[in-house]
Amino acid sequence: MSNPVQILSTKILSPLHKQELKKYGIELIEADFIKTTNKSFELKDLNENLIFTSQNAVHSVLSHPKSEELKKKNVYCVGLKTKILLSDNGFNVVAYTGYASDLAEIITLIYAKESYTFFSGNLRRDILPEALKENGIKFNEIEVYETSLQPQKIKANPEAILFFSPSGVKSYLKDNTIKKEICFCIGETTAEALSKITKNIIVADQPTIEDVIEDVIHEYK
Repeated sequence: MSNPVQILSTKILSPLHKQELKKYGIELIEADFIKTTNKSFELKDLNENLIFTSQNAVHSVLSHPKSEELKKKNVYCVGLKTKILLSDNGFNVVAYTGYASDLAEIITLIYAKESYTFFSGNLRRDILPEALKENGIKFNEIEVYETSLQPQKIKANPEAILFFSPSGVKSYLKDNTIKKEICFCIGETTAEALSKITKNIIVADQPTIEDVIEDVIHEYK
């Protein structure tokens, strides 16, 4: 009997995702390479519309005692899971996309006359705010959560590594190197963080954990 395929996930997966991999004889090593924590913040100087680019930002805003007041405003967001979380909590999502660059394009082409408040994290990428700035769109930013790197040395030699954010890539590379491992990435921005390290990259069709898992199963079943 051949040895099981061993893969490393740079975040702790849900029991359901683990079960799915186990079903196909895939052995999982996992560790959280980044940690996110809510920040305290003031809800002031809010513009007409709200922007969220992550579920972390939504969770932090929902924990604010005045979050109910925000539900009168229209929302633009990145990610299907972010959109579902917002809709399930009573927010009106006008538009959502898979990537911040696509959302920037929609806003600048169709909704440029509106004003926005962007709820962000400390390690957010510049793509969206720069696009709004360049196009003279009125917006402000409120930092609502913090991402910190949690680098750790992995002693095993997995055949593949699962990455879910550019921060996760950065954290992993602090104490580890990538040689021949296949790198499964949740999206293009995560893959971009690896582009100078390896060409052995598979990017999920949709930026969801489920799609990453599907790609792994397709590769090894």
